[in-house]
Amino acid sequence: MVSPEILRRYPFYSFMDHDQLREVAMITDEIKYKKDQVLFNTDEKADACFLLMEGSVDLHYVVDEHDPSLRKEFIVGTINPGELLGISAFVEPHIYTATAIVVNDSRLLKMDAVALRDLSRQDPGLNLGFQTVAVKATMERLHATRVQLAAAKSPE
Repeated sequence: MVSPEILRRYPFYSFMDHDQLREVAMITDEIKYKKDQVLFNTDEKADACFLLMEGSVDLHYVVDEHDPSLRKEFIVGTINPGELLGISAFVEPHIYTATAIVVNDSRLLKMDAVALRDLSRQDPGLNLGFQTVAVKATMERLHATRVQLAAAKSPE
């Protein structure tokens, strides 16, 4: 559990009232990760979502094709302080779509996804707020990925 005052510092939580902040703080822990640690892997159950407080995390997309010799990994984005990751915790089927690897020592807020979904089912305002921020983050990442694809395809 973290203090609601810690959550209040980040715009991600700005849609919440005092009671919602308190409830979310109860299912949130502050976690430290070392450089090169993996937060989660592609295709794992999304059991947590995170807000980066300090440090940096890269999102990797892994193409496997069920043959290890064909495996390729691409960095599709970098998460900076104040940003959300593990958005799949909010969206069915609740499976991570990327692998998150810590770039340098980092501190994150880790929210229990199952408890968060339970709170959201009980509070439609909280649910709408989480869905809104999840969609916004998803659209920002989609745009950044499109820019990367365009740059990779453009003639030199």
